[in-house]
Amino acid sequence: QVQLVESGGGLVQAGGSLRLSCAASERTFRSYAMGWFRQAPGKERDFVAAISWSTGSTYYADSVKGRFTISIDNAKNTVYLQMNSLKPEDTAVYYCAARYGGIRYRRDEYDYWGQGTQVTVSS
Repeated sequence: QVQLVESGGGLVQAGGSLRLSCAASERTFRSYAMGWFRQAPGKERDFVAAISWSTGSTYYADSVKGRFTISIDNAKNTVYLQMNSLKPEDTAVYYCAARYGGIRYRRDEYDYWGQGTQVTVSS
């Protein structure tokens, strides 16, 4: 199976930036899509952003549009989530996910998951 490992989380003040990385243990098929989800304590694991590995098409949750950017480095087999203008409500565990097929927006539509990385935004 595809193995995903997130990194780059940490503590940052409101208005600051972080870049999350998701490294895959092996190269994915070009038909895969990659996504980022986040889960705050006591809440659902919600969609954040997704990208098609083959086309580069992206899709973002309304709450992060204009602030977050998802991208892929094909040479490194790594997906990134650049997070700018962070807000306290962005605090959550962020998970990288992969699925076979096109971009989807629900957690049960993804096949592979990383273990998560904590992002904490202080006021």
